[in-house]
Amino acid sequence: MNGPTRSRREKNASANGIDRRELREKYARLFADRFLVGGSTGVIIVDAGFRLMEMSEMVCRLFGSDRTEWFGRSLEEWFDAVGWKPYPFDRSLLRGSVFQNRAQAWGEGECRRWLMLDGDILEDGGGETGGAFVLLRDVSHLMLLEEQVRRSDRLKTIGQIAAGTAHEIRNPLTAIRGFMQLLDKSLMDRGMFKEHEYVGIMMSELNRVNELVSEFLLLSKPKEVRLASVPAGSVLQEILPVIRNEALLHGVAVRYEPKPGLPPIWVDKEPLKQVFLNLAKNAIEAMSKGGTLIIKERYRKERPDLLAVSVRDTGPGIPPDLLGRIFDPFFTTKPQGTGLGLSICQRIVHDLGGHLEVASGAGGTSFTVWLPLASDGDGS
Repeated sequence: MNGPTRSRREKNASANGIDRRELREKYARLFADRFLVGGSTGVIIVDAGFRLMEMSEMVCRLFGSDRTEWFGRSLEEWFDAVGWKPYPFDRSLLRGSVFQNRAQAWGEGECRRWLMLDGDILEDGGGETGGAFVLLRDVSHLMLLEEQVRRSDRLKTIGQIAAGTAHEIRNPLTAIRGFMQLLDKSLMDRGMFKEHEYVGIMMSELNRVNELVSEFLLLSKPKEVRLASVPAGSVLQEILPVIRNEALLHGVAVRYEPKPGLPPIWVDKEPLKQVFLNLAKNAIEAMSKGGTLIIKERYRKERPDLLAVSVRDTGPGIPPDLLGRIFDPFFTTKPQGTGLGLSICQRIVHDLGGHLEVASGAGGTSFTVWLPLASDGDGS
């Protein structure tokens, strides 16, 4: 027993001597190498001249950069190359302006990412600033979840209000519509055509109110979601004739781009049909001078649990200052819109376990519906 005990003591004694520093440096190097190669946190290291000394693989992958190409070059130059403006941080970091949990956005549309940054200085043995480092964490999924929760809370509040008022509005509305129809018939029989036009305007406005009440009721009644394995593309193929007829009335062409061989999705078909019909209708109405409605299915290997369906128009696009509000209840840019359609679409997609994204520019607007795939255990 003394032999093994003595051996351990000798090893401990060796580790407590000069070898302890070597071991510490060794494992620090191993950790640094592993940290730069993988993980969900990125790192950028600059020298005292704000030149790029190191960039982890996570940063290279996210921004599409090659670390060897940028070694020794100005970090501002790299910011310009990847289109990160305004700069997320500057040379003041080298003068001690450290920061933590600084939220920054990068990219546009579907490529937009929210990053959380921590920055600090690197000191040499003499206490002088030898450079700085910045840690980056991609928190896009957390920001998306937070926004979904906020919108869900707003919809829940609206639904509670709607549940108590919609039926009370609809009852007198039905009576008014009935008597207006009788009045219209009486005016026609008497040849009072000008008054008949007035009644037509009133009936049109009553129909708008009725449509708003119907959407209120849809929001207030939580519908039971019946999920099932559905062949990808089958939902769109069933409603495509309706979409084509609507497009024909507005002089819009429809281009459907199915992708064969896609795995099945795990959804409730009926509410999903409503989502696609609503998105297609909005896209068609956005092209007042004609255009092309493009519906496309796709599957990305980097998101293996989801399938995407995009609905894109070639209209003028949504102004950047309005893009962040389009899912808000009652917000609309249409003269006759209720502002509830996209809110309802987002709620349906969220209830199905997916999410809805939007990107817009001068070439048009694209809504992308991400839907969960059916796994082997989902009864497929």
